[in-house]
Amino acid sequence: MALQSIIDRRLAGKNKSIGNRERFLRRYKEQIREAVKRAIDGRGIRDIERGEDIRIPKKDLSEPVFGHGSGGIREIVHPGNREYIQGDRIERPKGGQGGGSGKGQASDSSEGEDDFVFALSKEEFMQVFFEDLALPHLVRTQLADVPEWKYHRAGFTSDGTPNNLHVVRSMRGALGRRIALGAGHRRELRELQAELDALRAQPRPADETAAAGHQAAIDALLAEMQALRVRVERIPYLDPIDLRYRSRVKVPVPTSKAVMFCLMDVSGSMDEQRKELSKRFFILLYLFLTRHYEKIDLVFIRHHTQAQEVDEQNFFHARETGGTVVSSALVLMEEIIKARYNPSEWNIYGAQASDGDNWHHDSGRCREILSDKLLPLVRYFAYVQVAEEEQNLWEEYSQLLETHRHFAMRKATSADQIYPVFRDLFKKEGAKAA
Repeated sequence: MALQSIIDRRLAGKNKSIGNRERFLRRYKEQIREAVKRAIDGRGIRDIERGEDIRIPKKDLSEPVFGHGSGGIREIVHPGNREYIQGDRIERPKGGQGGGSGKGQASDSSEGEDDFVFALSKEEFMQVFFEDLALPHLVRTQLADVPEWKYHRAGFTSDGTPNNLHVVRSMRGALGRRIALGAGHRRELRELQAELDALRAQPRPADETAAAGHQAAIDALLAEMQALRVRVERIPYLDPIDLRYRSRVKVPVPTSKAVMFCLMDVSGSMDEQRKELSKRFFILLYLFLTRHYEKIDLVFIRHHTQAQEVDEQNFFHARETGGTVVSSALVLMEEIIKARYNPSEWNIYGAQASDGDNWHHDSGRCREILSDKLLPLVRYFAYVQVAEEEQNLWEEYSQLLETHRHFAMRKATSADQIYPVFRDLFKKEGAKAA
């Protein structure tokens, strides 16, 4: 039977084990997903776009192996054998435990073994994050890449299209070239002209031989001067090397600057699970804005009965007790906009997360503040309720959907329910770009 050899010549770039890595990620998908979840909980919103070191316990890394069954006749080649020849019988190891001495031997348990650690790249980390949010592949691509490009001037180049020809720069280069190439000839012409004038100023000799020599010197100077003039005239007026074209390079430049207001209820009814869901909501909006704006400010406003601006750490991990007055956060947002963010210079986005619980008489005021004061100032305002039960705040906000197209609201009780809020957002942004 003839042996066949199969050689895989497919190109895999510098990473020759990319296929093995993809299989590894698929096999330990659940462990990786849990590690990404832990990383998101411990990171800030601005630090979400980087890789992560994933640690998998040894006990979870089970690999299939082949083993020999008991009995039967086998032929085994032991390398380095100097004691036995074919036909010798090898005694069974004493103690029935194999060839190990037992002293200092590793135990059968997995305790004490190091965990398996590998680096998850930025792209792989974001892929797991997007998959948990149930984003379509098209939107993942939009979030993973910079969608907008601008052309910037980058000086001049010797190659280009006729419509980018810079006439003044080209003529300036041609003039400099002609001056540089003809400077030596013109200097010789001036010297020869002075010498010719001096010869012509001398009186004509009476002797015919001397007169013939004088005239021959003049003729030689004239011929030399004529040859130099021809050389000067042969210098081209405009040479291809003189042409200069405007150079423009394509660089990713976001359009402008934006501010993202994050409003969240931190009263006793907002547990850690709801806060974690709210954080994913804010992260997704932040990723969207970073692809469209050059500078992004984040403003964190937490509220219970009173609202205050805090840092990100206190925003997600502080917990208060007592009732809820949502309008206090909306009022504080309006004050911050008037004090620091001029709507004519900033693109303002609002993102509010709550379980819907609010003081009954305050929900109507929240709707009025949004409709009359905040929505005219912002480009988009999204509200997500991280609870299933509809309360009076949801009913009041629902009245704004028909009159304000840049306002969206959804319920989200799990991570894969967050995306519908952004589906409308991407749709509207695409319509504007078109």
